[in-house]
Amino acid sequence: MFDALRSIFQRPDATVLSMEPKLAVAALLVHLAAIDGQISDAEREALAGTLMDYYGLGESEVSKLIAEATKRDQESVDFYRFTSALSSLDEGEKVEIIRMMWQVVFADKRNHELEDNMVWRIAELIGVSSRDRTVLRNQMARA
Repeated sequence: MFDALRSIFQRPDATVLSMEPKLAVAALLVHLAAIDGQISDAEREALAGTLMDYYGLGESEVSKLIAEATKRDQESVDFYRFTSALSSLDEGEKVEIIRMMWQVVFADKRNHELEDNMVWRIAELIGVSSRDRTVLRNQMARA
């Protein structure tokens, strides 16, 4: 039994710190867009647009990133491998991630409770204050 556990933790894909922040953010946004059971065209556009704008990516680059992020999201059982990749970012970058999340949430003009809960959990996990999260939610809701 211990050998089986040891082999799980020694696999290269079990190393959470090896994920680059851009891929981690993309995976979180992919999960967020799908969390209410459906991804609208507006959410797809917001997902791609926020990644293109923030990271300065072209269409083909963002398509590849989203495809890889979707794969990683499907393989994941929780948010830890993504949020741990973001823990070393500075405060401004973390706040920007939450802003991007709200942009995806409100792309379809609705804020499903599962979306709201996910943004709250990610903000807590990466160290963005409740105040900043709420201010950003209100700004994106009005946009």
